Amino acid sequence: MKLRTAAVLLATATSVFAQNGSTISGPPWVHEEYTTSPPVYPSPNATGSGWDAAFQQASSFVAQLTLREKSELVTGETGPCTGNIAAIPRLGFEGLCLMDGPLAIRQADYASAFPAGLTVAASWDRDLARQRGLEMGAEFKGKGAHVILGPVAGPLGRSGYGGRNWEGFSPDPYLTGVLFEESIVGLQENGLQACAKHYIGNEQETQRNPSTNEDGLTIEAVSSNIDDRTMHEVYLWPFQNAVKAGVASMMCSYNRINGSYGCQNSKTLNGLLKDELGFQGYVMSDWGATHSGWPAAVAGEDMDMPGTIGWSPGAPSYFGGNITRSVNNGSLPLERLDDMCRRIMTPYFHLQQTSYPFIDASEPALAGNSPSDYNYTFNLGNQSDIDVRDDHAQLIRELGAAGTVLLKNVNNALPLKTPKNVGVFGNDAGDITIGLYFGSDPDLQNIGYDFGVLPVGGGSGTARMTYVVSPLEAIKTKVASYDNKALVQYVLNNTLVIDSGGFEILFPRPPEVCLVFLKTWATEGYDRPSLLVDWNGTALVESVASQCSNTVVVTHSGGLNVLPFADHPNVTAILAAHYSGEQVGNSIVDVLWGDINPSGHLPYTVAKQENDYSFADITNSSALLTTTDPNAWQSDFQERLLLDYRYFDYINQSVQYEFGFGLSYTTFTMDSITVQPLTDTGNLSATPPAQAIVPGGNPALWENLYCITATITNTGSVAGAAVPQVYLGLPQPPNQDTTPKQVLRGFEKVMLQPGESQEAKFDLTRRDISYWDVVTQQWTIGAGSISVMAGFSSRDVQGTTSFSPLG
Repeated sequence: MKLRTAAVLLATATSVFAQNGSTISGPPWVHEEYTTSPPVYPSPNATGSGWDAAFQQASSFVAQLTLREKSELVTGETGPCTGNIAAIPRLGFEGLCLMDGPLAIRQADYASAFPAGLTVAASWDRDLARQRGLEMGAEFKGKGAHVILGPVAGPLGRSGYGGRNWEGFSPDPYLTGVLFEESIVGLQENGLQACAKHYIGNEQETQRNPSTNEDGLTIEAVSSNIDDRTMHEVYLWPFQNAVKAGVASMMCSYNRINGSYGCQNSKTLNGLLKDELGFQGYVMSDWGATHSGWPAAVAGEDMDMPGTIGWSPGAPSYFGGNITRSVNNGSLPLERLDDMCRRIMTPYFHLQQTSYPFIDASEPALAGNSPSDYNYTFNLGNQSDIDVRDDHAQLIRELGAAGTVLLKNVNNALPLKTPKNVGVFGNDAGDITIGLYFGSDPDLQNIGYDFGVLPVGGGSGTARMTYVVSPLEAIKTKVASYDNKALVQYVLNNTLVIDSGGFEILFPRPPEVCLVFLKTWATEGYDRPSLLVDWNGTALVESVASQCSNTVVVTHSGGLNVLPFADHPNVTAILAAHYSGEQVGNSIVDVLWGDINPSGHLPYTVAKQENDYSFADITNSSALLTTTDPNAWQSDFQERLLLDYRYFDYINQSVQYEFGFGLSYTTFTMDSITVQPLTDTGNLSATPPAQAIVPGGNPALWENLYCITATITNTGSVAGAAVPQVYLGLPQPPNQDTTPKQVLRGFEKVMLQPGESQEAKFDLTRRDISYWDVVTQQWTIGAGSISVMAGFSSRDVQGTTSFSPLG
């Protein structure tokens, strides 16, 4: 069997240069200009903006704490949950239980495995994103978790090889920002605290943490070197949505940003997050991402997780007693520690967590520890194995189908009708054979497992599934429902099919339709070594298609795949199904047989070949693997604003399937595209009027200035959901980095019956039509006309118009 190599991708980030030596993304990149992060001190005190009553409660609470209690409140402890803050019984505070992860309660039983963030992004559905948050939030709260460690907007998905891209949404900051915000609102509606992560520039797993070379020398973590405009318009953009949504906490990342570690980077924490965006919650470290005590605190970190260096119980801590000593010796101002505590307690009171379910008593065993390991008592309930799943399987099934993208459908190969002989191929079709938890199995690493469907990825963002409905199981059930004598023939061993030499050896009769299931593993800790499907899947498709004129391909993947078989004449249909969660088989069968009309659209671009993505590779090389330079790992984000479709559009390169693309079993049209001002724009200023900062920044940035409308019509014969999209061509500002030809600034999901028409509306805020001016440090509306391109993908433009905000 030909497996993909377990070695990490050996590639160095490259840039495409114009003839004058500049990069296509702007002027020549001068590495030295981006290796130092400017200091921003002091750390701004929270004011409780938007959370006034809770802030007063938090202030009163903190005023009663001893210095030791304050130090303990900001320091993680060993306990039953992924992260734990000890109780303070004398004040009635029962502590905090923090739990992974972004798609499920990772270490719990009798909990649901929801579709991944990537699947949510492929649905392009605000309502489903919020409902997923709402139902996940109910499960976390039911198990006694105060904080969910999610959702994810870092990684954003700069590189298609990123091992954790599936935990987040899309490399487009606007699409991610909207779905990030909706997810947070849904999660916190239950009274659960959301933790937006990983802040910021956390775009690769390779060297995300320091390492030690053969001589015992510490080699520092990779530094994400990002210019100011790109930081604001790309990576900070979705986190600004999160702050506006009232997110309780932020998790600072492992990597360095412009030379400074994410959890002690005063520019990103104090300057951008707490000052510019007005964040009122607390910043917690990723597990082990704290590298100092009082320096991290004054730089803006509020909570250290898991609280010890090295993670083991009883190990020393950068916080804890060191915080107490730092206050006593004057290194850490007491007011800064008080602010840390107020920031932690304000969301607790705001979300009314003073009366909260006990922690499920089964958690210590699932977390791999025992109450005898704890330094403090945690409020475990009397009940174990609490079932919090309710009827959530219904949403999981619906969202899994909604996040499935129909990429190809020749001669209406789909939906299937009532085939009497169905062939099923591939190691992704059957049930899982290695168990239902992919959290920390060293045998999986960046290779994954051979046999069994792939419903979620690996690492801390995975789920402990209680069951999985495999595609093969669901197909058998579906076929039996219309003909209990029909055949479902299957071979799940990829190598056997590839080497068989012909179907006559495998089956007595050739199938009417051949369903090929492929998968691509992705996990925390490793970046993907290839963008091809795993387990020799391309050869599998070619082998089946060479003998079956009606071959339908389904991929379950942790990110984008290049598809060399996309143009094969016998491959009649292709479906990108992403990570669908525990109902994975039912979700795909609903689409294959047309019980659900596919409405998913790509949240990324599928290029024709792997090297088309070299504009933003994972930073790595053979030299870096053997370096003796502690500061050698440098990742220069030279592509600046030109990620994904922005890059392909700018160089006018053809792709296999463009960003936003997705087919349906019906057809849609769009017309009557108009732009209307929503306010008096006669005196509109280029920069926002000065106003007091609130969560989300200057409130003027969120004012709706224009509304774009378009009429969407279902011109086909079946009901379906269209996804109209609006892209803007913003003016190129003077003396600035290259502005993309178009950027996404609106989308809706519109359900239509055959022949029905509806008007879709897309509001544009000041931020939507502005660029970040690095000189004035302001969001600025550029001089000139803004072009509007409306359609059903980034390259399927149904109509255009323009407007000039500044006259």
